[in-house]
Amino acid sequence: MSESKLKKANEKIAEGVTEVFQKIEDGVVGGYKKIENGVVEGFSKMTDKFVDKFLTHEGESIEDAKKRLENEQAAREAASKEAIEKQAMRGTSNDIGRASLKASQEIARASIEASKNAGKH
Repeated sequence: MSESKLKKANEKIAEGVTEVFQKIEDGVVGGYKKIENGVVEGFSKMTDKFVDKFLTHEGESIEDAKKRLENEQAAREAASKEAIEKQAMRGTSNDIGRASLKASQEIARASIEASKNAGKH
């Protein structure tokens, strides 16, 4: 019987510890979420003010300015990617041209050498 009482007491202690842990966890997570939301809201307000003061065009809303800026950034990134790809293609073309020229020169040298050797025999 004493083992049964110990088991019940141990279970009660475990439940109590679990409940306390859950309350602490909920408090920490809730506090973190409040802080996170506050930081995000503060940052959003700051960026809105910056966009409104420095980046909006006449009569343009902050949301419209942000969309326009986002589209402009996407266009710049696409143009940059295209330029990099073109440069890589030019580099490949140059490499192919150099290899072709080198091969032609080697063939010409071999042909000249063969002509010289043919006259010796």
